Amino acid sequence: MPRRYRPEKRVVDPDLRYNSVNVSMFVNRLMRSGKKSTAQRILYDSFDIIEGRLKRPPLEVFDQALHNIMPHIEVKPRRVGGATYQVPMPVEPERQISLGMRWLLTAARNRGGRSMAEKLAAELMDAANNQGAAVKRRDDTHRMAEANRAFSHFSRF
Repeated sequence: MPRRYRPEKRVVDPDLRYNSVNVSMFVNRLMRSGKKSTAQRILYDSFDIIEGRLKRPPLEVFDQALHNIMPHIEVKPRRVGGATYQVPMPVEPERQISLGMRWLLTAARNRGGRSMAEKLAAELMDAANNQGAAVKRRDDTHRMAEANRAFSHFSRF
């Protein structure tokens, strides 16, 4: 990461089926070895599973799950006088989305058994209901920030 300037943000095109930028970004994070069509098929299959089970629009479930996973505060290490403190800091909106998607994919990949589409659908449904491993990760992050609230005066903001 350069110190002198911030590189400009790339514009992500919305996906073709749902016309959503978040779905397109999620496909890009789901993709392995450049196989975008495979990643799209996995995500769209999981959306079909969600629609069949919940009888709700899958994009609505996806957005609710992402909203439930995104962290609002996190801890960052700050070195002050030879000691390193875990200082709670607010999370930028782009980073909230990025962390939420990353945690959702990690939790889905770590689920046992079935195909990736079924694991992803199950994790999305759990996250939409405020359950699952990704929501637990967000809660752990918030709990750690709350525990280190005493060091919040070390933040730069």
